[in-house]
Amino acid sequence: MLIAVASPGDRNAIQKEAERIVTYKDVKIEIQRMWNVKAKMIPVIMGATGTISESFRQYLRNVDRKHDVKEVQKTVILGTAHIRRKVLM
Repeated sequence: MLIAVASPGDRNAIQKEAERIVTYKDVKIEIQRMWNVKAKMIPVIMGATGTISESFRQYLRNVDRKHDVKEVQKTVILGTAHIRRKVLM
């Protein structure tokens, strides 16, 4: 299972999701070929203020553990605030 995580600006979230899928497609194929296993690519992309794509919940269901979308959004927003705080200090 390949999990690609990104937190771009809100306007670029859907574009970044498509970019990650295309970028890691070759990696997924190579892993399947090298180790003779079935690989799955899961893009976990959430905008800096917590915006998600329509397919985000579907991708999150593919991860083995149970994750709440609100908790993931809270983590992203707190991370964004931390980065801004560091830059502004």
